[in-house]
Amino acid sequence: MKLTGLALAKSLYEGRDQRARELKAEGRTVVGYLCNFAPIEIFEAAGLVPYRIRGDMRERATEANQYLETYGCPFVRNTFELALKNRYDFIDGLVMSHACDSVQRVYGIWTKYRPHAFTYLFNVPHTVTPASERFYINELKQFKAKVEAFVGKVIDDDALRSAIELCDGNRKLLTELYAMRQMDPPLISGTEMLELLIAGTGLPAAEFRTLLNEVKAEVQTRKTGPKAKSARLMFYGCINDDTTLVHLMEECSSNVVMDDTCIGVRGMLGSVGDTEAMHESLMRYYFRDFKCPRTYRDSGVKRFDYLIEAAKQWNAQGVVLYILSFCDTHKLDLVDVRRHLDSHGLPSLVLEDDYSVSAVESMRTRIEAFVETVA
Repeated sequence: MKLTGLALAKSLYEGRDQRARELKAEGRTVVGYLCNFAPIEIFEAAGLVPYRIRGDMRERATEANQYLETYGCPFVRNTFELALKNRYDFIDGLVMSHACDSVQRVYGIWTKYRPHAFTYLFNVPHTVTPASERFYINELKQFKAKVEAFVGKVIDDDALRSAIELCDGNRKLLTELYAMRQMDPPLISGTEMLELLIAGTGLPAAEFRTLLNEVKAEVQTRKTGPKAKSARLMFYGCINDDTTLVHLMEECSSNVVMDDTCIGVRGMLGSVGDTEAMHESLMRYYFRDFKCPRTYRDSGVKRFDYLIEAAKQWNAQGVVLYILSFCDTHKLDLVDVRRHLDSHGLPSLVLEDDYSVSAVESMRTRIEAFVETVA
């Protein structure tokens, strides 16, 4: 029987790269990318299949430790471990961005020991100023030109405009699904939502559109959805490309109703919008408005007001702050985030791990205690 909706999303999530490998076998060109800063619209407009590179929390880094410091980002080391074990042998190209020093460092090592037909390091400023915005737009144009040279054709304005409209349509559907989590109980669980989001990062935008429409129709009409639980929680923090932690939180008598991570609200909602000034619109969406702590805006805590508003809108009673070991950018923000949440009466729990399943399971008692305090 052909899978659809939530069942298909779960299958795609668990199958990891299965669909990308099928598309590769059909003759499509697959480009892996790490982090959000290089717009997937350019991949789509060029006829490429964008595939967001995932780690594997069940795979311990052993070979990667021969090339990378063990005190570096455990997620980045994990992805390189998988590369060394040829887990990404289906990708034709690799695009990374200067999301942090760990990513920039691994790019040079990765491209030396596991070269691909196309590689690009997307250079992203770390401050938002008029000059850095111009820099990003110029980088965007250079990246587009490199992709054009790789595929052997010009990406015309109509193709890019269509790609933007397609991806914006997907973001609109995701926004509608997120709105369904405002209800009590939410119509779609945090685990189901994350499975869907991660599945979408390995699909062409048109296929993701079909899946989103199926999930929306299913969620609106199903009889047995999530149950109301003791607490409604928001999830904030580092890259989270595995459902283990969110699922554990929901096992601990809580509904995860909102998130702020790059696979979620931070990097997959909103819209590029204006297709008349496309480069400026892409810059705004992927750089100026992308609330990643690796980009400095100002030192005031008001930059976290959007978290307070989201907690109110989704009626979250507490916030779980998820931090990967050695993630300096998130850790530098952590004190201010907690103080701002506290000042608005929002309790928080900090969870730190080394990107492994065993570390997540050890958090159960702390999550249960936190849920009891906020319920």
